[in-house]
Amino acid sequence: MALVVQKFGGTSVAGPDRIREVADHVVRCRKRGDRVVLVVSAMGKETDELIRLADAVSETKPGREMDMLITGGERKACALMSMALADRGVEAHSFTGSQAGFLTDTAHRNAKILEVKPQRIKEAVDAGRVPVVGGSQGVSTDHDVTFFGRGGSDTTAVALAHALGADSCELYTDVPGVFTTDPRLVPEARRMSTISFDELLEMTATGCPKPAMRSVELARSLGVPLHVRSAFTWAPGTWVTQEDPMEAAIISAVTHDTSEAKMTVSGVSDRPGVAAALFRTLAGADVNVDMIVQNVSEAGVTDISFTVPHDQVDRASAAVDAVSESLGSVGVITDSDIARVSLVGAGMKTNPGVAATMFETFADSGINIEMISTSAIRISCVVREDQAENAVTALHRAFQLEKAPEDRELI
Repeated sequence: MALVVQKFGGTSVAGPDRIREVADHVVRCRKRGDRVVLVVSAMGKETDELIRLADAVSETKPGREMDMLITGGERKACALMSMALADRGVEAHSFTGSQAGFLTDTAHRNAKILEVKPQRIKEAVDAGRVPVVGGSQGVSTDHDVTFFGRGGSDTTAVALAHALGADSCELYTDVPGVFTTDPRLVPEARRMSTISFDELLEMTATGCPKPAMRSVELARSLGVPLHVRSAFTWAPGTWVTQEDPMEAAIISAVTHDTSEAKMTVSGVSDRPGVAAALFRTLAGADVNVDMIVQNVSEAGVTDISFTVPHDQVDRASAAVDAVSESLGSVGVITDSDIARVSLVGAGMKTNPGVAATMFETFADSGINIEMISTSAIRISCVVREDQAENAVTALHRAFQLEKAPEDRELI
């Protein structure tokens, strides 16, 4: 009998009908012989509603109390799921994160897992029950309730699958798998039957919203097989594998991200240690810097551009202002109307011409490139935000991603 950890996101358990549908699916899985452990997120938009309530009653919103509040959504969902299973003759027990054995650090709103001791979950499985675990939560070394942050239920499921020695971890969402690009932008986008962990990590880092990047990193490091699939069709989805397919396509996907702004620090002294001082200050202010470009020096000064999340722009500006005199800087320019468009594919490591085709495609579409960054399996370009959709569509067509890899013409 296979042991499977199944995680269901907020849209999958958004209301009574959806909860009953999931319960029916669990019954089907058990009838075919699988032992099932469930991880559930809060219902629908409940986490957003809880945050709105906090905003309405508090300006300070202490982290400890926010974690206590937000994790209540998952506890509610797992109790209701257990009730639905009981009506179908399946004995199920709900568990909070702490009851499931998740020990975390003390960082509220974004806690990290230190250890998982799932003894109670193992006992429930051995007794023939279905454990239903509240996602994205644990207990800290200070014995406080902690929340893992957005997308944390995926991480809960992966960590639990590893701790239990599960055969696989299924992440159920409102889409039937991982696509070559956003199907809302490109209707001919194709669902991939398999993808490597490295490729999916690059995709989630550059705009693919599901699954959570943190969970993919954890699954890769722990060797947990992932299956991303739909809770609405129950059809097979996308398997995430440790190795690249033997006949890897040059390009697997196109992603885009409009969540960042570009900041340019101008007039920076071109001498050793200046960039180190700038980015150490940004790190100290807890600013997540992504793409970085330094221009060619002229008359002993240069410009440094980098991207940061929109919600960190003010913090980044304050940090730069604090060290501007020591940098020799004459100003900071912020541009929020940008998008990052990326090509991802393990095959590009050994295939020349990908960058040339990408840049030619942009040129033919009248799209100007403002920044470029690369990795072994990714090329990212910053373009104007209002050109992002056109860029994604053009690249998807240029690399023939609507076709299966074996049917594409060579670039």
